[in-house]
Amino acid sequence: MRLKLSPVFVRFGKFFVIIALTAMLGAHWALLQSVAWTRMLADNLRTHSLSESVARTFDGRHPCPICRAIAAAKKAEKKGEFALPMQKLEFTPFQESFVFIAPSQFQLLPPANTFADSLVQKPPVPPPRGIFA
Repeated sequence: MRLKLSPVFVRFGKFFVIIALTAMLGAHWALLQSVAWTRMLADNLRTHSLSESVARTFDGRHPCPICRAIAAAKKAEKKGEFALPMQKLEFTPFQESFVFIAPSQFQLLPPANTFADSLVQKPPVPPPRGIFA
């Protein structure tokens, strides 16, 4: 029996996989950075011309609080990535030789053929009846 899922659950599952892959690849930082740049551009357009606003937004010398938070989070994420040092497994030297020893008595048994023995027997008399016969 196969379980049939509704299309809503299938779409939700696909959406969840896309979100998980996006987060795993680090695309959420790009999305947050895009939001920060859009906000910075809008704030700069209030006081500067378009060309000056674009230059101030993307020059890197005038970061907004969101940009600083994103940079700090990226740096903290990279530091925590390999925080645990690798430990070497150490095994004590073990010297033992493996020796095969032949048994003192050996007897080859003939193979048993139980299938062939069942074919020789005759069917029961009278033949079995069905349940509803």
